[in-house]
Amino acid sequence: MQLDITGLSKTYPNGVRALDDISLSMGTGMFGLLGPNGAGKSTLMRTIATLQLPDAGSVRFGDIDVLANPDALRRALGYLPQEFGLYPNLSAEVTLDHFATMKGVVDRRARRELVGALLHQTNLFDVRAKHVGTFSGGMKQRLGIAIALAGSPKLLIVDEPTAGLDPTERHRFLNLLGEIGQNIVVILSTHIVEDVRELCNAMAIINKGRVIVAERPGEIIGRLAGKLWRKETSKAELPELTAAHQVISTQLLAGVPVVHVYADANPGPGFEARDPDLEDVYFHQLGLAGQREAA
Repeated sequence: MQLDITGLSKTYPNGVRALDDISLSMGTGMFGLLGPNGAGKSTLMRTIATLQLPDAGSVRFGDIDVLANPDALRRALGYLPQEFGLYPNLSAEVTLDHFATMKGVVDRRARRELVGALLHQTNLFDVRAKHVGTFSGGMKQRLGIAIALAGSPKLLIVDEPTAGLDPTERHRFLNLLGEIGQNIVVILSTHIVEDVRELCNAMAIINKGRVIVAERPGEIIGRLAGKLWRKETSKAELPELTAAHQVISTQLLAGVPVVHVYADANPGPGFEARDPDLEDVYFHQLGLAGQREAA
């Protein structure tokens, strides 16, 4: 199955242009949608999930015209939004049973088997009788995925799923997504670069409602090879470096400012070559987009 998005645009009544001629194609596997907060990621996810209509454009999933036939897409969709509510006094098992019924699994025996399988898959079986209100953030996210999988979806959308999770829960959740993404189309929308780097075989970076790059992570990282330079500096020297070079990012390491610079050749004394990673790509692409807007 493949999801094809063509020319999608959306402007809200307050004048904010959330989507600006978005076109993307996503096949089976994990697709990472990376961008800063406010980039338009959630608007795009809600549009694909048929929760709102665009002003222009089309969305197709296989043979389904999503905008013309939203019910057909919903039958094939699992969706974990950024914010979702659960009844705190219900157990995980009862909660999942309720949503499985809503997804059309009406046979009691089949539903019991499905609920058990999903609880095992999300590593929640041992706490199935506990109230959801006692769950950690990561456990709630895994229950959310179980709910999204209850209808055996062919397309799964997860919006900022690891925000606020501790490192252990984050890795457990990402491993779960990786397993799911082997057989269906999974869209991972996030502003956390590591999530995309660890999981996705295809990705796009969007900013201010526009796609600024859409490639395989390895390919886009490769274009920075040999052009990334690192230097430890002082706070007093930072303004001069920023004015003289194309600085991709600046961060403090053990209290010492470290700059990453994009250049075809060594920018000068104190700089050393650095192998690029996806975070360097992310900041570089956002910087280029900002330069194009300022021009």
